[in-house]
Amino acid sequence: MMQIMSLRHGYNYETRDAISEGDDRMSDALTKALAERDWLLADGATGTNLFNMGLMSGDAPEFWNETEQDKIRALYKGSVDAGSDLFLTNSFGANASRLKLHDAAHRAYELSKRAAELGREVADAAGRQIIVAGSVGPTGEIMGAAGNLSHERAVEMFEETARGLMDGGADVLWVETISAPEEFRAAAAAFDNIGAPWCGTMSFDTAGRTMMGVTSQDMVALVDSLPNPPIAFGANCGVGASDLMRTVLGFAATGTDRPIIAKGNAGIPKYVDGHIHYDGTPELMADYACLARDAGARIIGGCCGTMSVHLAAMRAALETRAPQPRPTLEVIAEKLGGFSSASDGTGEDEGAGRERRGRRRRG
Repeated sequence: MMQIMSLRHGYNYETRDAISEGDDRMSDALTKALAERDWLLADGATGTNLFNMGLMSGDAPEFWNETEQDKIRALYKGSVDAGSDLFLTNSFGANASRLKLHDAAHRAYELSKRAAELGREVADAAGRQIIVAGSVGPTGEIMGAAGNLSHERAVEMFEETARGLMDGGADVLWVETISAPEEFRAAAAAFDNIGAPWCGTMSFDTAGRTMMGVTSQDMVALVDSLPNPPIAFGANCGVGASDLMRTVLGFAATGTDRPIIAKGNAGIPKYVDGHIHYDGTPELMADYACLARDAGARIIGGCCGTMSVHLAAMRAALETRAPQPRPTLEVIAEKLGGFSSASDGTGEDEGAGRERRGRRRRG
């Protein structure tokens, strides 16, 4: 395969897609896929599946990229076999700030690179187009006046992780579970520094807002203000599928034409026999996937609690159920369960949210 060297940034890319004559950039696999497909199925949970494989609470899952490579391959392959078109790498905490808790701050680049290399192996062996998305999680530190993490330092950390992921063969970078707009901007700047395509999701887990107060409308404005906006944007994690769906409706209501991402949790977490379990069934997640598509999401997956059995049900539903009109809040609550708060944080649905909060899924 043809190799391309970026002299500006000093790292290698191996091309995996056709490159037009005279173009010196790797073609963007995600943009191509979105141009060809109405929707793409993303993956499910990383943490839930790794804990099921034996990861212990408090351990850094990124170390498994070296010590338990077969399990990481199995994590990726499980999503592919269930029908995912895209999966995220095991690199959510592979930044200097989080790794310093394990005396491994200096290993952010190499652990990120290995996460992507394992992903590339699985994707290239799949027999169909699979997109490897390099997961970039939050630093765990606070930016702005209330914190001590500077923009410059945040960019530096994000760039180190991003370089490792792209050098390892990721098709696209994917910053996720972000709460603060300052951190989202820092990630965008880091990705711009290395010229990498990217996506971004925030977690709306506080009455329709992120922990730092960002609403769905705020996020659209933030994305549009960036000099290098993401290919796609959206929401992941949060409370449950119902709340995430309400946020997706908020994105769509702005009239954005940028592809929307929906990665909701598989139900609500419950503490049972000393462990966290999510109560979302494959049937519920199948309903969620179709509702997300009908609400305007183009990339649909799961977050915490979502396993291969959920993904398979989601794929089957998306392929066999005809698109429907954009769902109302009432339809969402009826199918997925009530909302955790009275509104989506924007103040535009106070009454509607309050009326529907207690509705539970029939059957």
